[in-house]
Amino acid sequence: MDMIQKISALGIVPVIKLTNPDNAVPLCRALARGGLPVAEITFRTAAAEESIRRVAHDLPEILVGAGTVLTTEQADKAMAAGAKFIVTPGFNPEVVGHCVEKGYPIFPGCPTTSDIEQAIRFGLKVVKFFPAEAMGGLATIKAVSAPYGDMLFMPTGGVNENNLNDYLSFGKIIACGGSWMAKEDLINAGAFDKIEEITRSAVRKMLGFELVHVGVNCESGEDALDVANKFSALFGWPVHEGNSSVFAGGSIEAMKTPYLGKNGHIAVACNSIVRARAYLESQGFRFNEASLKEKNGKPVAIYLQDEIGGFAIHLLQK
Repeated sequence: MDMIQKISALGIVPVIKLTNPDNAVPLCRALARGGLPVAEITFRTAAAEESIRRVAHDLPEILVGAGTVLTTEQADKAMAAGAKFIVTPGFNPEVVGHCVEKGYPIFPGCPTTSDIEQAIRFGLKVVKFFPAEAMGGLATIKAVSAPYGDMLFMPTGGVNENNLNDYLSFGKIIACGGSWMAKEDLINAGAFDKIEEITRSAVRKMLGFELVHVGVNCESGEDALDVANKFSALFGWPVHEGNSSVFAGGSIEAMKTPYLGKNGHIAVACNSIVRARAYLESQGFRFNEASLKEKNGKPVAIYLQDEIGGFAIHLLQK
């Protein structure tokens, strides 16, 4: 999986300002526990280089990058410290060219069509859109991206938990950068539990988990129809018979033959199976790869490896 795919799977890139490198590792641990094993540590302070170095050394599983890189010297320091990607606020041809020549992933700020065309000239596939909200937000991104079919965007600046999914709903946006889950006052106060809580809230809102239906394993089509009819009699839900199951409304699926799960399955819809997998795997859950279903090359359903209470759990793409 390349850098773009990794960032896209996470969906959110925390943008971090650190004044004390001692906070770098516990902060990134908190972000990872909350579901975001990624951090863009900005060169807005003298602590950036050492902070990146400590995270890269102590937490190699964290995708740590350097933000607000303004010079080639800062880029070299970030690379030497272990940064896995570089982010710049604007398009500086010298810095971009330097990173491209070294084969280093760089996401320069490109809020205008002229900037985007420079990025294309350097062979870049993804650019930062900054400051996103001040430049007109999603409407502007849609407008400026229209002539550039292959260019992808990572908006930063004014993005928060409330507008995050609006941005991510646009197919040309791979992820959003934001600082709301790790504000400077929380970091300096050592409130890493709070940062973890805010991060998890943001990730879950991004994923939009929603219970869709419960599947009940039955021994035959006749048994399945009987189960569906009983739920219909109880709650007035209409019965719909399919090839492999009978639905009572949209909430109960009676399987004509037993499928995955001792008792049946529970279907949970989400905004992105790719991002949901990345989050759940970061929390220690495993998936049944053989159960993966795709449509037009994109995942639409997959089961978790383990049952819960005798029920298999599977994700559905909304």
